[in-house]
Amino acid sequence: MEWGIHLPHLGRNVDRRTLTGFAREAERLGCHSAWVSDHICWPAEFASKYPYSKDGSFGPSPDMSWLDAISTLTFVAACTEKIRLGTTVLILPYRPPVQTAKQIATLDVLSEGRVILGAGVGWMAEEAAVLGMPWDLRGRRTDEQLEIFRTLFEDAAPRFQGEFYQFPEVGFEPKPVQKPLPIWIGGSSTPAFRRVARYGQAFHAAFQPRPVVADEWRQCREACGAIGRDPDELTLSLRVFLDPAKAMEPEKSIAGSPEEMLETIGRLKEIGVSHILLDPVARGGVDARLDALRAFMEDVAPRA
Repeated sequence: MEWGIHLPHLGRNVDRRTLTGFAREAERLGCHSAWVSDHICWPAEFASKYPYSKDGSFGPSPDMSWLDAISTLTFVAACTEKIRLGTTVLILPYRPPVQTAKQIATLDVLSEGRVILGAGVGWMAEEAAVLGMPWDLRGRRTDEQLEIFRTLFEDAAPRFQGEFYQFPEVGFEPKPVQKPLPIWIGGSSTPAFRRVARYGQAFHAAFQPRPVVADEWRQCREACGAIGRDPDELTLSLRVFLDPAKAMEPEKSIAGSPEEMLETIGRLKEIGVSHILLDPVARGGVDARLDALRAFMEDVAPRA
């Protein structure tokens, strides 16, 4: 099992010292990857429903500190050496594709090949409106952006003529170090599962009960079969809360004692999960979350 960790780039105590110390300790503990979430700004009131809560509510308030995803990973790349750097997930419809491709390629070069591009279509229409970006047909727009990334990252003389985006032959250097750059697709819809099969190296699920993840993974594998791709090429990743005190919903968490955590991890292994992104929950701020991670990596991970 590979272990990822969500970085403290949102909430209280969002600063250089906290982020540096957390990232370096996660690397020392042997975490496979460090991850950031993606929101930029959103209205104080909105009607869109968050897909990973029972009532559609979204907990963070619009005045909460939230560092930019790509900029944060670029900073973390400079203060670490080995840990991989992922987005969970980057909302492609918020961004112009060529500029985003340049940012991702730059991050992969400066980190010496450590980027994992987690990508999705998003859920908050109001945030896209604030950013001045179209929300209609966002799935097709996302697919076209992924095609553009492939073109820019792989072609010597890239050009593109699509339904939504076009550009003539351009120079695009440097390319990412990784060939191909790993793309992990998030989402919980049939188009998302097809996107995994067509573009992804992994399906990156989040905060879903185990039976739901198992069914979504089955659909991803079936989508691979439909286009003649070997489904065993894919990785199944799951983002969960790391919750020693059992404060969160149990079906979305690795929670309780080390023995209880090991039992949960075993059940996740049974459905094919091989990468778990831990989102620590603990009273006492960032230091307490880091203590929870430290205890997990020392007492649980070696036995999982």
